[in-house]
Amino acid sequence: MEKLNRLYLVRHGQVVGYENVPAIGHSDVDITDEGVRQMQVIADRLAEKNIDAIYSSDLQRSRKGAHIIGKYHDAIVNVVSGFRELWFGDWEGMAFEDILDKYPKEVEDRKRNPVHFRAPGSTESVEDLAKRVMDCAKTVFMEHKGNNIVLVAHGMVNRVILCNALGLDLKNMIHIHQDYGCLNIIDYYPDHTLVRLVNG
Repeated sequence: MEKLNRLYLVRHGQVVGYENVPAIGHSDVDITDEGVRQMQVIADRLAEKNIDAIYSSDLQRSRKGAHIIGKYHDAIVNVVSGFRELWFGDWEGMAFEDILDKYPKEVEDRKRNPVHFRAPGSTESVEDLAKRVMDCAKTVFMEHKGNNIVLVAHGMVNRVILCNALGLDLKNMIHIHQDYGCLNIIDYYPDHTLVRLVNG
């Protein structure tokens, strides 16, 4: 059966301040030298692939990775804000340990209801994120029907797309890991999806 699209789904490289395990949803942080190296590894891995379109979110950690990959292909980088990471509201930029210390009740609420929980000061839940991301993805797939697409995005964004491709409820996204600079490969067919690689 002829596939509609192949998606090379990439998480951006290691970010500045990674050692504090920060919540950096919409915060526009840069990637480290190691993050650049991770993206170069992905770029080398995809260098001989036929890539028709490249997408990223509008945050620099995503854009930089997309441009590194794009150097090997005759395709511009399409920047789409809808592929941004989840907005963490008042938690933006905070280390995970500090969030646990200052917001114990909210952290427990998030554990109990991960799909619908909104961080203090945020108007976005995982369910909201999924709608935003999948609406953008469907538009991209329609515009590039039959093509191979690279998307350099974020941890939560990638988990949403993978849950959709695997037919999983969003509450199961906590069971899918995404390392900095990882690669996922998903083939889309008219009546099903085939996930060929996760966190590679």
